[in-house]
Amino acid sequence: MSLLAARTQRVDSSGIRRIFQLASTMKDPINLSIGQPDFDVPNPLKAAAIDAIEQGHNSYTPTNGLVPLREQLIAEEKAFTGRDYSLEQMLITSGVSGGIFLSLLALIEDGDEVIIPDPYFVIYKHMVNLNGGKAVYLDTYDDGFSIDPDKLASMITTRTKVLLLNSPGNPTGRVFGVDTLQAIASICAKHGVLIITDEIYREFAYTPMRSISEFSENCLVLAGHSKSYGMTGWRLGYAAGPVEIIEAMAMLQQYSFVCAPSMSQYAALSCPQVDISGHISDYAEKRNLMSEALSSSFELGAPDGAFYLFVKAPEGFNGDSFTELSIKNNVLIIPGSVFSERDSHFRICYTVPNDKLRQGAEILCSLANDR
Repeated sequence: MSLLAARTQRVDSSGIRRIFQLASTMKDPINLSIGQPDFDVPNPLKAAAIDAIEQGHNSYTPTNGLVPLREQLIAEEKAFTGRDYSLEQMLITSGVSGGIFLSLLALIEDGDEVIIPDPYFVIYKHMVNLNGGKAVYLDTYDDGFSIDPDKLASMITTRTKVLLLNSPGNPTGRVFGVDTLQAIASICAKHGVLIITDEIYREFAYTPMRSISEFSENCLVLAGHSKSYGMTGWRLGYAAGPVEIIEAMAMLQQYSFVCAPSMSQYAALSCPQVDISGHISDYAEKRNLMSEALSSSFELGAPDGAFYLFVKAPEGFNGDSFTELSIKNNVLIIPGSVFSERDSHFRICYTVPNDKLRQGAEILCSLANDR
């Protein structure tokens, strides 16, 4: 008899991690798979973290996070969305992934339905399954990876508890428009469905980006600075939303993460003084470079934001088979089946030097055209 809990059988090992491990065994691959920025943490933030360590800020912080940091984030949310959160509505988390874990743990019971637009970030369905919920997939392929409000409304049942949004999206790069957000908010309000919105890629929006929290009171925002400031390993995010949910998440954090890393919190106090506009411009250029290089050979998704392209595999291939061929030719990409119930696409991350992007695009196009 296995000693493992049955819940562990509801979760699969991430296909992304398999590619990461493969990359470590290859000699100088063109790695278009890793979903993190290629720039380092800005020097002022490094200095702030070092100073925090040297000043002895190395112990636990309050579970909800440092008050000055929460106040700073409340001000940022007010400026971005117009929402005026209280301290009791703000929780510092160990990355947005930590926020997803805590929120679904606090909200989902056996049989609860969570609507997840497909394609989706890999963690979503697994955290729903882990908590005994039922992931219900809203296919967006035929809608340009946006959400058809009528389709959404038709999927809501008496068991529907949460809609999980991600804009700008991973893997699609899609940013939802205002009309779509307003329609989604209205539908969810009518049916009493909570909206969880993952907005970790806010800064990497190349078209105007709005938060659904502007249009919905029944909304939990998950965001952070780890992507935009290159500090993904510092594990820092935040959750903002209804007091009841934030209090439950904080209680669960006491018995799991305890608190977000203390030096990361202190360092984040310096984020408003750091200009990252140059990095955002660089990534917009990379997006344009890859879109132009691939568009003659591939059907691309809508790269409105984040730093991904979701690309349809060429005729004669599915996402998995084309990924295998690409890897054999020293270009690492991620099969779309990691992010979807379909296997028709693959994901490219363009956070690498431009010369590598050009080399990778040339190889991918030759593989598509030589079939």
